[in-house]
Amino acid sequence: MRRVETEVLVIGGGAIGAGVARDLAMRGLKAILVERADWASGTTGRYNGLLHSGSRYALRDIRVARECIQENIILRKIMPGCIEDTGGYVVATPWDDPVFGDYLIKCCNQAGIPIEEVSVGQVLREEPYVHPDIRRALRVPDAAADSFVATRATVHSAREYGAYTWNYHPVVKVLKRNGCVTGAECLNLCMGDKVRISAHLVINAAGAWVGEICALAGIKIPIVCSKGSMIATACRVVNTVITRLHWPSDCDSVLPSHSVSVLGCTDVIVNSPDALSADAEEVQRIRQECAKLVPITRGLRWLRTWTGVRALYPTTPIAEATAVGLSRTHVIVDHAVADGVPGLISIVGGKWTTHRLIAEQVGDLVCHKLNVVHPCRTHLEPLPGLSERCYHWHSAPLARIETKKMGGDLVCECEMVTRTEIEKTLAGEDVRNLDDLRRATRLGMGPCQGGFCSYRAAGTYHRLRSQNARDATAHLLAFLQERWRGIRPVASGHQVHQMRLNEMIHRNLLGAEQLTRMQGGDGVQSLADMRGVVPRWNALTCGIRH
Repeated sequence: MRRVETEVLVIGGGAIGAGVARDLAMRGLKAILVERADWASGTTGRYNGLLHSGSRYALRDIRVARECIQENIILRKIMPGCIEDTGGYVVATPWDDPVFGDYLIKCCNQAGIPIEEVSVGQVLREEPYVHPDIRRALRVPDAAADSFVATRATVHSAREYGAYTWNYHPVVKVLKRNGCVTGAECLNLCMGDKVRISAHLVINAAGAWVGEICALAGIKIPIVCSKGSMIATACRVVNTVITRLHWPSDCDSVLPSHSVSVLGCTDVIVNSPDALSADAEEVQRIRQECAKLVPITRGLRWLRTWTGVRALYPTTPIAEATAVGLSRTHVIVDHAVADGVPGLISIVGGKWTTHRLIAEQVGDLVCHKLNVVHPCRTHLEPLPGLSERCYHWHSAPLARIETKKMGGDLVCECEMVTRTEIEKTLAGEDVRNLDDLRRATRLGMGPCQGGFCSYRAAGTYHRLRSQNARDATAHLLAFLQERWRGIRPVASGHQVHQMRLNEMIHRNLLGAEQLTRMQGGDGVQSLADMRGVVPRWNALTCGIRH
């Protein structure tokens, strides 16, 4: 077993864990960051992509609201390439009381959040698909953000400052000596060996899985897991973040994200952080509630659903099945004080918008415990490679493709991902499969959901990584299976036709499943259990002419 020593071990490669690793490395401390899967593959990569102004929280949690607007300003400066300055409109639909806006303005002023009244006519001119009968509108500095790009850039920056960053290294054991946490044992999923990491301090930034890490240390921490499900449409129907003017609830926002719109999200208490699927009731609620904001969403093509699980720290007893009323503030738990277990610090709660601030506060605590003085600099130095605002619009990659005559180099036509981009991404060590490649490049995130680009990307992956044919095919099927899982809850109309076309390409034409069995596959899951979507594939159920 390999043995490594460091000053601080950070567990969890989401926004907060990556942020902590970067903060510590920039302060000159030796840090190791471990993640059980890919960077931002947990809750960070499964949220709705909103950079909060804080207006949503000004009504009930002034601390969170102030933190959001403070970090909103900072993140725009240090990662402009991850943020699209859409602005936000809070609108009173026919189901909302316009007078409530006076209270929202008062609360936002107390929190220092810019808010101004705008005419209904202006909103409808800018956003013609918003409900035509809205009765009041307020503008706030919301924005859209890309957590995948931001997290990978944060990890890259931590590396540049000397941190070791290892994905696909789940923690299998927390090391203790005389009641003190002294490190952790991780399994290298790529190589199959284990690594024993000794550290002066261990930071538990495992997000929704924070309780599992605490359990390995013999600690029980009170957390509530809240599931949030969202729906992506096949096109972008708004260019501004649109939320309802009412007391914060679930399913009350429609926001732009790259070339799609995101509807949601729900807020349901669940027992497990691995409850990562949307049920029919959630889908129906999202459809009904978001149609009150943007009626056209009822008839749009739905691309897919996805679900993230939040870990919240309850300060009052839970009486309902929803976590809407629970505070979104973060709690930094020093287990030396809370449980008499030195060496472990856990982070519970928080938001993507405040991840940098949380990392700064953890860094301050670490420096205090290690008796060193190193000021935080993460609010001053931009993340590497994110100085330009270019990737949110198709115009930039399209211009490059047309100027350099790279049309034949396109692998993913929906998101305009080129073979050159894929090869460059695969040259790094972080990408272990096609789903990692998706998070890094947006491969397969457009309307075809991998139907045309997945086998092209699999071929490039196989060629560059010298993969055996069986593993390459298994990776392809796993990628498609994950795409199917998100499509199935909203499969209808044209998206059902797309599913059938994708199935015919990979199952009937390419024979991917038979190929896996011929190559000695070991029970790879079927490409898609289509019987769960429609009774049988024929012209009657699918509208397909044979």
